[in-house]
Amino acid sequence: MTVRRYLQLDVFSARPGAGNPLGVVLDSDGLDSQDMQAIAAWLNLSETVFLLPSDDEASYRVRIFTPCCELPFAGHPSVGAAWAALTCGRVRPRNGLLVQQCAAGRLPVRVSGPPQAPLIELASPPPRRLPDPPGAVPAQLRALAAAGQLPELWDNGPRWWLLPARDAASLRALVADMAALRDWSIATAATGVALFAPEPCPTHALVVRAFCPADAPDVPEDPVTGSANALIAAWLRERAQLPGTDGCYVASQGREVGRDGQVQLRVEAQGDIWIGGQVQRVIQANLHW
Repeated sequence: MTVRRYLQLDVFSARPGAGNPLGVVLDSDGLDSQDMQAIAAWLNLSETVFLLPSDDEASYRVRIFTPCCELPFAGHPSVGAAWAALTCGRVRPRNGLLVQQCAAGRLPVRVSGPPQAPLIELASPPPRRLPDPPGAVPAQLRALAAAGQLPELWDNGPRWWLLPARDAASLRALVADMAALRDWSIATAATGVALFAPEPCPTHALVVRAFCPADAPDVPEDPVTGSANALIAAWLRERAQLPGTDGCYVASQGREVGRDGQVQLRVEAQGDIWIGGQVQRVIQANLHW
C-alpha cells in the first residue's frame, strides 16, 4: 500500500458545489491500468484523473477514467488536471502555456490569472462531424428540437449527438426520458446527447444540457460537460451562429441538477476551440492504495 496525494475538485465553478466533481490522484507512479480503473470505480465520481510524468515534450501526462472505462479525452477532467498540476507545483507554465499529454494527443493549455486561483483554458481535440444517421430519434427529442433540425453526431474523443432546442425555457423544463435516451445512445454507439439553446443574459449566452444514461448510469445528466460544449461551439461556428463577440461566450449548464456551471468558450479564427473556467479545491487528502 502506498500513500498518494489526492484532491477532489469542483470544475467550471465559481464556488464549491456548483460545478462538476473530479477526483485527482497526484502521485500515480506504480499504478497500472487495472489499479486506476479500480480506484475510479471505488471513488464512483463521474471521472477520476491520474497525473503521471510526461514521456515526451509535454508538461505532464494524464489518464482519465470513469467508474467503468478509460476515456481518451474529457473536458472537465482535463481542465481540472491542468489546474491540479499547476497549483500543486508539478509544472510551471512557459509564457503562460502548458502542454497536456493524454490518449487523444498533446493538447495546449493556457494559464492566466493569479497563481492561487489560475484560470485554465484547454484546446479541445479537433471536432469532427460524423456521417452516421440518427436512426429512430426519441419522440421527446423530436418534439423539443428547433424547427427543421435533426441530431448530428460529433466526435472529439467522446461522441455526442448535438441538437438545438426550440428555446431555452423548454430545454430547462425538460424532464428527460432516460430509458429512451439510453437505448438510443447504445443503438448509435454514442456517449450521449447534448441539447442547447440561446439564452442571452448578463452571465451567459447559451444554455446546455447533456444526457449520458448509457455511458454513466449513476450520473445520467452530466452537471457540466467540457467535451460537449466544445462540439456545440464547432456546430455553431459551422453555421456562423456563434454568440458573443470575437468567438468568445459563456455557456450555462447544471442548474437543473442543482449546480451552476459556467464554461468559457473561445473559438479562434482558424477553428481551434478552447474550453475553460474556474476550479475549486474541495478536498485535499491522502489515498492509501
